[in-house]
Amino acid sequence: GREIAVALAHRGATVVVHYNGNREMALATLAKLEGGSHVLVQADLSDVNAAGPMIDEAIEKTGRLDVLVNNAAVYEFHPIAATSFPDWQKAWENTISTNLLGPAHLSFHAAQWMIKSGGGRIINITSRGAFRGEPDAPAYGASKAALNACSQSLAQALAPHNIFVYAIAPGFIETDMAAMVLEGPQGDAIRAQSPLGRVGSPAEIAEVASWLAVQAPGYLTGCIIDANGASYLRT
Repeated sequence: GREIAVALAHRGATVVVHYNGNREMALATLAKLEGGSHVLVQADLSDVNAAGPMIDEAIEKTGRLDVLVNNAAVYEFHPIAATSFPDWQKAWENTISTNLLGPAHLSFHAAQWMIKSGGGRIINITSRGAFRGEPDAPAYGASKAALNACSQSLAQALAPHNIFVYAIAPGFIETDMAAMVLEGPQGDAIRAQSPLGRVGSPAEIAEVASWLAVQAPGYLTGCIIDANGASYLRT
């Protein structure tokens, strides 16, 4: 998320940085952005009532909304053979609320503004796990598969309004969320999944996201870009 914000600011965008609980990290992100007109907004995206006010606040602070990047997500381990049903249920509720319903509700409220203002772009960050599966976190894989489907449905629905919807499906990326796994005993095996012998950097995903936000042709709407270092190839 931070690198996407940096890349968008570098391209001249006024960036609205969203955070949930870590205001300090959000301020650190804000400090890295080129230009001086960027702002913060706070919202718990697992709360069904948070999306509308957040979009309203963003527009109030900046005067417009041209691009929405849905990047916030959670990843909770809940392997079916070693998880109690209450923990299983909690993992599914938390994951779906944040990873699927949050982006869906934000997209709804953003689209209302974009329809009135003549167009815009929505970019959803999904995962290769949507295609290859996530055996230790099935709710995560399911949420990202559903977000891919949501992206394509919205691409069809919103194209007549000059709103383009794209998805990026990364492989393992060196983010805070993945650090524990990459630094553990599975790290070398994960890096070896790609013929590049490494995982991706946040800056590489940010480059794709900022290109989609600014330069990508509208005719790409509905696309899902696999950015996984050839670690998983689909037909």
